[in-house]
Amino acid sequence: MINLLVNLDVDDLDKAVRFYSSVFGLRVGRRLGAVGLEMLGGSSPIYLVVKSANAPAETTSQVRTYQRHWTPVHLDFVVDQIEAAVERAVLGGALLEKPIQVF
Repeated sequence: MINLLVNLDVDDLDKAVRFYSSVFGLRVGRRLGAVGLEMLGGSSPIYLVVKSANAPAETTSQVRTYQRHWTPVHLDFVVDQIEAAVERAVLGGALLEKPIQVF
């Protein structure tokens, strides 16, 4: 089995910790000085890495922006109660872009 690590760039570490803690129940693991920290409680650790907005992104001429953007990578969180999870996410600062859909 391969170990998977998830790294998320964030511009505000405290805000990101509050969000992932309150919405998904994750807890802080190791601290990586001022540059980031590890969030535990999921099937894979999530590393929140501080990267300033407008800082150059590696391997591209683009700069970082923390507005809504598209990326080829996304995270799916599996939860027991979707309505409660969405409510916690919105209360934690997430934007509900469309209603919950059941397939």
